[in-house]
Amino acid sequence: MIVHDLSPAECAEFLKQSDLGRLACTHEGQPYIVPIHFSFDPDRKCLYSFSTVGQKIAWMRENPKVCVEVDDIADKDHWTTVLAFGRYEEMDESPADKAARQTAQELFQQRPEWWFPAAAKRGAREHHAMVIYRVQIDRLTGRRASRGSGSSA
Repeated sequence: MIVHDLSPAECAEFLKQSDLGRLACTHEGQPYIVPIHFSFDPDRKCLYSFSTVGQKIAWMRENPKVCVEVDDIADKDHWTTVLAFGRYEEMDESPADKAARQTAQELFQQRPEWWFPAAAKRGAREHHAMVIYRVQIDRLTGRRASRGSGSSA
């Protein structure tokens, strides 16, 4: 197996083709990782997503430093993993966020059932307020593995 580093451009190309990742955030030293659906905006270098208000939103409001891991694993010898390190930013109804919210909505619409799982029916005691947010990417890293020509089958 040969593993090589991806360039930032290769990482961005991979994110364009992906819509499911794992969001990592921390609160008081405790990590928390959850799956999210996202849409990548290469022009603004960010990932858009949304959620009901809950633990991850509360934690990201306290500590906006986050990481999103996205992968594609065909088998142990053929896989790609990209990490997007960045900052959580909520988008509100302000004029400053209007264009970004519109872009996010357009990107969400390109995905079938884009509202799942964030808008799926939840327990009666949980909050239902929706938050549209972005992860403003500061750094992209990634690796890809493939079977080398000298490897045994």
